Amino acid sequence: MSNIAKMPVISSEGNLQRYLDEIRKFPMLEPDQEFMLAKSWREHNDREAAHQLVTSHLRLVAKIAMGYRGYGLPVAELISEGNVGMMQAVKRFDPDRGFRLATYAMWWIRASIQEYILHSWSLVKMGTTAAQKKLFFNLRKMKAKLQAFEEGDLAPEHVTHIATELDVPEQDVIQMNRRLAGGDNSLNAPLRVDGDGEWQDWLEDDSDNQEEILADSEELTIRREMLADAMKTLNDREQKILTERRLTEDPKTLEDLSNEFGVSRERVRQIEVRAFEKLQKAMRNAAIEKKLTLPAA
Repeated sequence: MSNIAKMPVISSEGNLQRYLDEIRKFPMLEPDQEFMLAKSWREHNDREAAHQLVTSHLRLVAKIAMGYRGYGLPVAELISEGNVGMMQAVKRFDPDRGFRLATYAMWWIRASIQEYILHSWSLVKMGTTAAQKKLFFNLRKMKAKLQAFEEGDLAPEHVTHIATELDVPEQDVIQMNRRLAGGDNSLNAPLRVDGDGEWQDWLEDDSDNQEEILADSEELTIRREMLADAMKTLNDREQKILTERRLTEDPKTLEDLSNEFGVSRERVRQIEVRAFEKLQKAMRNAAIEKKLTLPAA
């Protein structure tokens, strides 16, 4: 996306407020606007459309980045990495799936920021399994819930509780706690050399507010209703095969369904593919009809 040059640039903590003021000038997109811009980018490689999609979500990036301030890295760097994730999300976003870009982009933004944090902490030296990443990004929250504020190693009962909750070995909890403790700074430490501002000035509750919780709940309800309505476009056999093959945690094999319906495995596969295509079409049409009433991101 060559339009990156037109985006506001954040280069230091000193101009953070100026950057935040700049990105507030970009308008939020209505669902129909977002849909048409995404289609224009995806089908016609319209870079101006991609630019509008990215800039309209820069506030979302900044908000997510603020939630990772506790790892001792400059907020400016976290936002910059989040912006990279946002551009990746726009590049891969498919508007025909019927959901908002913000919902899809959150994963890319968080992934980009988390990978940057892990790299900056040199966690690669002790491994970067999914479990260790989960431990890295949840240990502080778990300690806060347990009110485990003691210096040095955690109490044995706290280690056991955290290890059980996060499904990791107790030794991993001990090692990660020691590693994170080594990078902790006083909340009264100055943000800049000239002493202007302290870390505690940036503390805020990064949990979802009531509006966000309500919006997520409404969007999930809409998704479920759309899926239920789309399933009604399938006949009984198509519904059964699609459900057993793609909508259950323990999907049945083609052989199982072949025996159940008395047809060949290839025929079952054909029915599954056709049913999925019909479901996609129904979901796409429903999304087009609902896009004016879907809640804004």
